[in-house]
Amino acid sequence: MPPTHPDLECDCSSSTEPVPEVVGGKGITVTVQSNEEWRHSPVDHGQETLHSDDESGNILDRDYTGIFEGPEKTLEVVFRRVHDEHIDLSMGELCGTQTDGPIQCVGLRRLTRGDLDLICARARCTILSSVSNSYLDAYVLSESSLFIYPYMLVLKTCGTTTLLRCIATLIDLGHKLGLEIDWVGYSRKNFNFPGDQAFPHQSFHQELDYLYGHRNLCERLDGNGYTLGPVTGDHWFVFVADQTVRAQALEVDTDRVLNIMMFDIDENVSKVFCYDQYERNLEGETKDEETKRISLEQTVVSGINALCPGAVIDPSAFEPCGYSMNAILFRSYTTIHITPESGSSYASFETNQKVGSYKSLISNVIRTFRPKRFVMTLMADEGGLKQVKENPLTDSGAASKIVVPATKPIQSTRGSFSVSDKHLTASNQTKRNSLASALPCSKSLVYKRSSIASIKVEEDCCCMMGNWVLEKKKTPTAEELRAGKPRGMSLS
Repeated sequence: MPPTHPDLECDCSSSTEPVPEVVGGKGITVTVQSNEEWRHSPVDHGQETLHSDDESGNILDRDYTGIFEGPEKTLEVVFRRVHDEHIDLSMGELCGTQTDGPIQCVGLRRLTRGDLDLICARARCTILSSVSNSYLDAYVLSESSLFIYPYMLVLKTCGTTTLLRCIATLIDLGHKLGLEIDWVGYSRKNFNFPGDQAFPHQSFHQELDYLYGHRNLCERLDGNGYTLGPVTGDHWFVFVADQTVRAQALEVDTDRVLNIMMFDIDENVSKVFCYDQYERNLEGETKDEETKRISLEQTVVSGINALCPGAVIDPSAFEPCGYSMNAILFRSYTTIHITPESGSSYASFETNQKVGSYKSLISNVIRTFRPKRFVMTLMADEGGLKQVKENPLTDSGAASKIVVPATKPIQSTRGSFSVSDKHLTASNQTKRNSLASALPCSKSLVYKRSSIASIKVEEDCCCMMGNWVLEKKKTPTAEELRAGKPRGMSLS
């Protein structure tokens, strides 16, 4: 189980400046730190940042200790063409156009593999695999994921990665493509093991210091940092810098990203993502083929493939344990990352699918991993938030609870995911059936929302977060079961 005392790096009591506060939910405080306050701090942010940044890339990788910082840091950067300051950046413009011919690389999709490796090197991660369609490229990394649209990049990294160090590289590469930064969003949950982090991620104070002290970024954008949620428990840090020219037709600004961070996942579920649970060293099978086979088996046994119907899935299993997956379907992505280590077990699910209701999707995700608690965040344009009809982050009473109905054990591991028959030996099938039947699916689970916070930042960016905990030994009422009944997902 993760430490009961999360890091309190948002505590700015040592600062010489007072911290303004905005109430954001039931008894929850949203802390806001403006760029003006940081810029008038007596510290010379620019010199300290550049010196520390130059040396931070020399940090040696830490030995694996059996625990891992699962919650990811997320950086989203939107670009625009330098001479198109008044362009109407609708989703179609942002993501490209579907064609029947070869994929046309425009904007950021013109970056070479060498360029992408440079970005990842700054963040201290590497590319493992990729899938593409007419709208985006999705890369599974050694630590999480990278998504590239023509004019938007989303980079998620976990562990002790140095995500923010790639900003200067992104700006430089953008200039070479005739692009400039239009919008920047950085967010993360408070760390479980803050002492393991490297510069500039040793505290949110330091991260804001880095962002405001970055000469290229500050010349282009202004932004603010926010803390949502209880500082004595799980909370969410957000930085947003926005210089977007809003579309004249506001209904096109409907982007949204849902993130579910699950802790203390069921032990039997965790076992599915341990590499040694599967047959190894099969005759005639290379190491790469073995990893691919086990990755596919973990995807099917766990039921992850059912969470992304119709999508192209790119899974990756890790030794001795761990799992990452990207899935793309038209303009949307879904990504899942799992660290099953006992003592720090964690699973995350993120998607930018434009669903009309999140209720069934959330229930299906929670049913797959069965955590003891989870944090859910939603970052959305104001127009996108209005399109969501059911949202546990805004619902009240029984509707705010997440109910996972009782289900029967998995009978088949083949599902809708295609696994090549050449990998299906009788022994493998037996092993997978054994793992699948061990998954606990006999009782209903009810999760109660313990806190919620929300704030509207910049012009129309809505940030929401909530904490849910598993209720012990309670039979759900008929009303709760109806509220949590899985329904089909509607994709736009």
